[in-house]
Amino acid sequence: MKRRNLLKMAALPLVPGALWSGFAGTAWAAPMSKKLARSRVRPGQPGWPSAASWDGLKKNVAGRLLKLTPFFTGCEADASGPACKEALSHLTSAFDIGDQAALTQTSGWLDAWASRPSAYALAAKNTADIVAAVNFAREHNLRLVVKGGGHSYQGTSDAPDSLLVWTRQMNQVTLHADFVAQGCAGLAAPQPAVSLGAGAMWIDAYDAVITRGGRYVQGGGCTTVGVAGLVQSGGFGNFSKMYGTAAAGLLEAEVVTADGVVRIANARRNPDLFWALKGGGGGSVGVVTRLTLRTRELPETFGAVFFTVKASSDAAYRTLIAKLVAFYAGALFNQHWGEQIGFNTDNRVDVAMVFQGLSQQQAAEVWAPLLAWLRRREEYVFEKELQVLALPARHFWDADFFKKHAPGFMVADERPAAPAHHAQWKGDLGEAGWFIHGYKSAWLPASLLGMDRQADLAEAIFRCTRHWRVGFHFNKGLAGAPAAEIDAARDTAMNPQVLDAFALAIIAGGDGPQYPGMPGGAADPARGRDRARSIGRAMDEMMKVAPGAGCYVSESDYFLADWQAAFWGGNHARLARVKARYDPDGLFFVRHGVGSEAWSEDGFSRLPGTARRG
Repeated sequence: MKRRNLLKMAALPLVPGALWSGFAGTAWAAPMSKKLARSRVRPGQPGWPSAASWDGLKKNVAGRLLKLTPFFTGCEADASGPACKEALSHLTSAFDIGDQAALTQTSGWLDAWASRPSAYALAAKNTADIVAAVNFAREHNLRLVVKGGGHSYQGTSDAPDSLLVWTRQMNQVTLHADFVAQGCAGLAAPQPAVSLGAGAMWIDAYDAVITRGGRYVQGGGCTTVGVAGLVQSGGFGNFSKMYGTAAAGLLEAEVVTADGVVRIANARRNPDLFWALKGGGGGSVGVVTRLTLRTRELPETFGAVFFTVKASSDAAYRTLIAKLVAFYAGALFNQHWGEQIGFNTDNRVDVAMVFQGLSQQQAAEVWAPLLAWLRRREEYVFEKELQVLALPARHFWDADFFKKHAPGFMVADERPAAPAHHAQWKGDLGEAGWFIHGYKSAWLPASLLGMDRQADLAEAIFRCTRHWRVGFHFNKGLAGAPAAEIDAARDTAMNPQVLDAFALAIIAGGDGPQYPGMPGGAADPARGRDRARSIGRAMDEMMKVAPGAGCYVSESDYFLADWQAAFWGGNHARLARVKARYDPDGLFFVRHGVGSEAWSEDGFSRLPGTARRG
């Protein structure tokens, strides 16, 4: 997900596979509709479930069905009243926002979408709840939407007039010393793993696996992002240059498909569904209820490098950019380094990199030649002096450790009932409710680091910064990673361009929260559109050296035209076949998701000329 700065099941237990095999396809299964629906119903339209029907669903799920209203309704009558103040108080923390069924972590995107609540939300606590919601939505022809962490920039976890499957409370974490996927006994060696409910956040995974368990699991950098959503989109973290993607580490998933069947997906059972879940985009082929990920040995230390340097002129900035491109290619293009370097419009460069497999002294020695070069030249000024930090890897996501030894890096969830391990990086605080003006990304091929292309890349970066800041996220490209991790990622649904990308270039901008009905939350369309045009012009410059570059499905342009090729490349056709097999009627709709071509932008109307596939 977007990073501004670094230093960043519940009621139903994990049922043994033999028992699940008795349920799957039988007791909870329901037939798919025989007649292909042309449109989905909204409140007030013929076919909308009666009050008695909703009450029946609520009774079936032990009262966990919630009727939602716009979150800032209390502000309409009195913007300074207690009801409005109470609503606004929830916007200061991504943890708090995530605990509100009627909110999403992104408040909207100019001229694209705005965060509006579903008609109803089922606050699922177990797989049976999700089965009930899927069957109800299918039988009543409802628009269905799924939300875990709720971080989708594209608004894919948001749809007014829908039924929301809200998995936030399915956050159980279970460690395994010797995990073998169902149906794989004798075919795969037991290995350490972790099973996580669909509502778990990465801070929940890191606390259990790393802080308390002393092992490592590849996940996301932002602690409040949902595990299930990240895995289904591909999943990068701080140390992906060493450990690959989260999707490639998936060993098994439990999924409720459109027919209401609970399926186990792994390398042996439903392998096509398993492959699609590894980077094919969340919410398109089913509702994930549980995931099991491999864990690794934990290195001794993790660390970070920070500094900011500014050039005194455009000419000096061009030289600095060229120097940094060459330095990255020669010293940092390997499995040790991740995170980002930001090139700004004011001729300033921000470095916020992480490392693993090196000591603090070794990391400092890597940067020493560049620092010496900069200090010898008066045209460069350090606005933030070099910091090289290292800490025991076990404490990298340890809120209590940071509170004691480095206060300010992590910010705890201070609500009275919050788990003690819930904290997020200070640099991510601005993401709580942010409103997007523009967001673009592009995989940058490793060929640009060759001696014959470095000058072109440096010039493209400079021209880009004449319009907008560009961040190079080096951990979001697998070139330079170990061969085994690249091979594992090759067996996922992600765009194969990621295998040869040394970085993901991200150019984005927005404002603070602008939820509908929020006091002071009205957008300035003219300003926002001007900023979006600048973001577009900046990416145009970058694409001149990377024509045809694809992008990361979770961090991409809402208005992207050729999204199928950009998100999945040649894997899209295979994903479409999986979609047709498991969801032929298109119950699961995600805008710009696999199979969405058959539907209107809001997912309510099937487009003329489209028909059931498969």
